[in-house]
Amino acid sequence: MKPLAERLRPTTLDNYIGQQHLVGEGGVIRQMLASGHVSSFILWGPPGVGKTTLAQIIAHQLETPFYTLSAVNCGVKDVRDVIERAKANTFFGSQSPILFIDEIHRFSKSQQDSLLAAVETGTITLIGATTENPSFEVIRPLLSRCAVYVLKSLDRDDLLMLLDRALHEDVILRDRQIEVREHEALLRYSGGDARKLLGILDLMVTAAPADAPIIIDNERVTHQLQVTPMAYDKGGEMHYDIISAFIKSIRGSDPQAALYWLARLIEGGEDPKFIARRLIISASEDIGLANPNALLIANAAFDAVQKIGWPEGRIPLAEATVYLATSEKSNSAYMGINTALEYVRATGNLDVPLHLRNAPTQLMEQLGYHDGYIYPHDYPHHFAPQQYLPTEAQGQQFWKPADNAAETRTAQRLYEWWTEKQ
Repeated sequence: MKPLAERLRPTTLDNYIGQQHLVGEGGVIRQMLASGHVSSFILWGPPGVGKTTLAQIIAHQLETPFYTLSAVNCGVKDVRDVIERAKANTFFGSQSPILFIDEIHRFSKSQQDSLLAAVETGTITLIGATTENPSFEVIRPLLSRCAVYVLKSLDRDDLLMLLDRALHEDVILRDRQIEVREHEALLRYSGGDARKLLGILDLMVTAAPADAPIIIDNERVTHQLQVTPMAYDKGGEMHYDIISAFIKSIRGSDPQAALYWLARLIEGGEDPKFIARRLIISASEDIGLANPNALLIANAAFDAVQKIGWPEGRIPLAEATVYLATSEKSNSAYMGINTALEYVRATGNLDVPLHLRNAPTQLMEQLGYHDGYIYPHDYPHHFAPQQYLPTEAQGQQFWKPADNAAETRTAQRLYEWWTEKQ
């Protein structure tokens, strides 16, 4: 008998739960499907949010050949074989065959290189799925040929909709007497993972006598999962809860808690590079300009764990963790770039002031490019006031200094330069 998750796998976008920013009205994937043509892309998101299902729905709706490979058990030869089969199934004017690669972050560089020409020429349309940041795990040439779409963990409403569908539409469950009296534990242990929710539900049903009514409440779910360690995996809820606690402990300047959660990650078999990447993000987002050395320490820890691995890698990770947790904190750069991005999205492509433009040709010089530019190094303190923002953006303040010693000094210096010298 197929698992419940497989029995309930949707075959159309209308039955697909979650990811409305991609498949809902106006979503980019729904629009591509409506046009009848899909470009190569990578789906990045946690386990159990519908990456494989979405790829299958796309292939089904476009009625195009669908090939699938898993990075866990295939090599370069397998990739080339699939590409050759795809060439034989390509017809002029039709959608290219789809090659779906699960866990594409596990592909080696040579495996990824073998995809480049086929993706570039349109021999295949690549859909990759990954739980890891593609920026770190996918080679740049391949990444430049693919859009990246981020999938989110299913929220409470999504999971409840899925639960209701399972109880009322599954050919087996709808004939059983199942009463859900409480669902909090079901949702908590699912951790936004549809497959895990259905797996827990499947477990509750199969563990009950064939003809007996099934009562699902928080106590029964918790008890059942306590004797079933398989319900917890480092790719699911525990993984994301613990990494969240780890980062929030660093942000909250609690080195004791940060080390505890680091130990939980290590004992759980977490990839040391994943931990190190989170430290780099924390150093940039939460410490930032209050202590720029934090980013150097975090980056050094990343380099160290790549070189030495476990078990010694725990030492530079612990050093970076304590350093970040005990450092002054600032998110001013993080907030500044977010504010600037919002402004750019709202205002579009404002003109670059003429004096800031390069003038490599005579025509550009005649048009006034570069004319009036002031070279700051020719002035005291290497500073001279002039306009750098587009005219329409004059007066906008994207970066607001935080209240720490380093940024207070910087803010005072900028005030003296930009206020007192104008």
